[in-house]
Amino acid sequence: MLESLVIRNRSYRAFDESAPIGADTMRELIDLARRTPSGLNRQPLRYRILSSAQDIATMLGNCRFAAKLGIPLPPEGGKPTGFILMFTDREAGSPDTLALKDVGIAAQTILLGAVERGFGGCMLASFDSARLCADFGISERYTPVLAIALGKPAETAVLTEAVDGVLDYYRDGAGVHYVPKHAAKDVYI
Repeated sequence: MLESLVIRNRSYRAFDESAPIGADTMRELIDLARRTPSGLNRQPLRYRILSSAQDIATMLGNCRFAAKLGIPLPPEGGKPTGFILMFTDREAGSPDTLALKDVGIAAQTILLGAVERGFGGCMLASFDSARLCADFGISERYTPVLAIALGKPAETAVLTEAVDGVLDYYRDGAGVHYVPKHAAKDVYI
């Protein structure tokens, strides 16, 4: 079952706007994340849920999805229906190296929980931190580290085996998103 969740957990960039994720579901996902391991048990992560149309539009104006594809994402009519913003609390006393590991663990947990509930998402670090804090009234005590766009996926993402070490993701003419992965034999040293 976990293997199925991991394989279905792709970075989605187009969503079905008619099937919103809802703030209650995002709170459930954060509740999963808050129970994950934390370096030195400092628990530096804090969250902000964005679920209103205005907040989502504001966030979309401050982030970029897969810029290297050179196409506008998310597509018109395919916007995420929610965001979970992740912050580190400067007062938690967690060294950055540990806090960032906590971010990865929590973000993956949120995304796996979303997939289990029929949703999907995309981790985004391409945003203007100062603008994000200003837009949402976030205190200087908190450092924005990641945004997770969420919703019901409205696109197909396919895992493929990397050829000649090329790992660049790409889309075909039908908009199917391909994600090359190293072969199992290539990840061992």
